[in-house]
Amino acid sequence: MSPFADLTQFRVSLADHIAVVTMDNPPVNAQARVFHEEAMRVFDTLSDMDECRVIVLTGAGKCFSAGADIKGRAGKVPEAGDLWQHNRRVRECFHSITECRKPVIAAINGPALGAGLAAAAACDILVAAEEAALGLPEIDVGLLGGGRHAMRLFGHSRARRMMLTGMRVGGAELYRLGIVEACVPQSKLLETALDIAREIASKSPIAVRLAKHALNTIEEMSLRDGYRFEQNMTAELGRYEDSREAMLAFVEKRKPVFTGR
Repeated sequence: MSPFADLTQFRVSLADHIAVVTMDNPPVNAQARVFHEEAMRVFDTLSDMDECRVIVLTGAGKCFSAGADIKGRAGKVPEAGDLWQHNRRVRECFHSITECRKPVIAAINGPALGAGLAAAAACDILVAAEEAALGLPEIDVGLLGGGRHAMRLFGHSRARRMMLTGMRVGGAELYRLGIVEACVPQSKLLETALDIAREIASKSPIAVRLAKHALNTIEEMSLRDGYRFEQNMTAELGRYEDSREAMLAFVEKRKPVFTGR
């Protein structure tokens, strides 16, 4: 039985070492407790599945994710401790994407707003449909958040303008700014993401896992400390059969055969 059979707000398919994870909470893939708990479960499980090497994250319908479930929160006074537990779940939901041992490609099919922007920013590589948009509408609905995630994608002025005004940045502009790798018609979005996923899946799964770990670790390090960490990861990778196979294949001018060992 699939470990994902009982999910209610996510769909997961796995073929050729690529998992496609679809947020499916109609109508706009809004996020609340069940969403966050299922997201953590999906990405933590895929982290440990050898048959999965790459993940594509997208949304069902016209929205990637509109963010927090405002309708579910409006007018409610949280019980003691509820707010802190909610905040912790939200943080860990996005960390489960960032810290997933497999690269995650965001196929942004529509608006990714607030917590939806955070989910996209937590991914490793982003591609967008022409209908896609990133935005931080919290200023208009009595909330804050998402600014730090936006800062990973946008420059100083744009991130602040987005958070202070709620402006959205559309797919074409995201591509112009270098935020996404491609902006394509909706009909070509998933295939564009899968093309990148197939290329990654063809690499040594050990090398990819260590590369993502290195990228996550060095992101906020100094040049000296970051490069030292990468050198240590190179030494670690050299202990595996896949590393030796990659070198031999290069010298022998043939396609490598990786075993994940």
